[in-house]
Amino acid sequence: MGVTFHAADLHGLPINDLKLDEMKLLDNDATPRKILAFYSMQDFPIRAGILMDTSESMAGDLARDRAIAIEYAEKLLRRNSDQAFVMDFGYVSNITQPWTGDPAALTAGIRRVTAGKQNPLGGTAMFDTIFRACFNQFGKIDPAASGNFILLFSDGEDNVSHSSLKEVVDICQRSNTAIFAFRAAAHAESFSTGPKTLAELAAQTGDRVFNDDDSETEIDNDLRIIEADLRNQYRLVYKPKELKHDGSFHRIEVQGSDRVGSIVIRTGYYAPTH
Repeated sequence: MGVTFHAADLHGLPINDLKLDEMKLLDNDATPRKILAFYSMQDFPIRAGILMDTSESMAGDLARDRAIAIEYAEKLLRRNSDQAFVMDFGYVSNITQPWTGDPAALTAGIRRVTAGKQNPLGGTAMFDTIFRACFNQFGKIDPAASGNFILLFSDGEDNVSHSSLKEVVDICQRSNTAIFAFRAAAHAESFSTGPKTLAELAAQTGDRVFNDDDSETEIDNDLRIIEADLRNQYRLVYKPKELKHDGSFHRIEVQGSDRVGSIVIRTGYYAPTH
């Protein structure tokens, strides 16, 4: 089993010299049978998937989401090392810009995302879209050679997917892809389960949820947090104490020394079924 995580000090700055003896790893509250590898990955190249929800419930948020995505493309994408693609989705999904390291091409792909374009029948297939992104895009690259993430713009609503939350989390973990979600502002009359879904997706793949109605300064800080998390990571490969092929969920916890303020890691993984 392999896990990737980010460690920060008490001031929120990345820790790049963490030692194995400073940490304690627990898999279902048990110490692993054996640590096979542990190494630091600094100034890592990034592979990003920008997934934009264009369903009816997101019509009022799309312009703001495009602006945030363009800010990422223009300020943080490194032409010589990073690559990204753009996908829009509603009932169906579509690649508006294939993998590119060109910020101008990525920005053009983001601008091609329009409200309602992928909704011939109505409804939102968010889980199916994430699954396709991981399987068809991230599944074709080395999962340990870059910092892989999905920048997801959605309210978290899904009413037509064939894929389940469990299946999406599993394929994200297998492709070493974290989800950073920018959550649309909730409407006053809404009793949506979307925010909970986004929180579960982010937690179980190793990252977090931001609000897309934050101020410009807060958005800039959010994007820089994403970059710091992905460019400065650790990879730990181990044998669990016990692993049955029963599809059960294994909870992962990493505890650090006193100088560690926070560790961002996925909450766990699903055991194989065969």
